[in-house]
This record gives sequence, C-alpha cells and structure tokens, in this order.
Amino acid sequence: MIELPEGSWWDWDIVAWEPGRLRLGAGHDISYAHSLELVFSDPVFVTCPASFQDPVFRAPTPDEFRLVAGQVGETPPMLIAFEADAGGPTLASGLVAAGKLDIVQGTVFRYWRENLSVGERLAPWVTPPA
Repeated sequence: MIELPEGSWWDWDIVAWEPGRLRLGAGHDISYAHSLELVFSDPVFVTCPASFQDPVFRAPTPDEFRLVAGQVGETPPMLIAFEADAGGPTLASGLVAAGKLDIVQGTVFRYWRENLSVGERLAPWVTPPA
C-alpha cells in the first residue's frame, strides 16, 4: 500500500507511458496543471483507466497477486491496487505492477509557459509555440 503526501489529489490521469516508465498525475483540477506524480519504473502489468477521480489505494488481494504472477512469471517488487470513479456506473479497479515507485511533488503545467520557477516543469507533450 502507498501513502500519499497531504494534498488534494482528486483528479488523476495517465501523464506519460513510455518504455520503462508509467506516470500518473494528480491534483485538485488537472485541466491546467498537476502537482503530484506516481512514477512507476519498469511496469510489467497495468490495468488502469486513462483518467479517474478520487482513488482509494489498498493492499492487493491474493487473487491479484496470483493474476500478476501468472501473467509475468513472478511477483514484482511493487504491486499497487485501487478503486476509483472513472465515469461509469460502478468503480473501476486499477492494478499496477512495477519494479519501483517514486512519488514526485511539484507543479507540472499542461500548457506552454515560459520562465518556470524552481520545482515547476512542463508536461511531456507541451511544446513551445511555433
């Protein structure tokens, strides 16, 4: 199970998924920026809505451990489970198995912005205007 730092982490989405790394971004309203990231290194199994709200993180069940071990051949060092509102009539389940998890705080802008302050950065898809 993970413990998030104090804050308003209601709104979540997948910020980036590239080889060897999955980033989930969170904030109170991620329309323009987010201020928390869960960075999973070496993800080997992921079931996760593209965007979701108000996740409740919990310990994985024995069935979830067996599912992941059966899919990847071993139990990974990090297995995170959660339920969240993904817009459907019932809660969506999430399960992420990875080699490592880093929790990163700092403002990440989702639009072009110059003169970033210390600790601020741009989302990976943001490019300067032409």
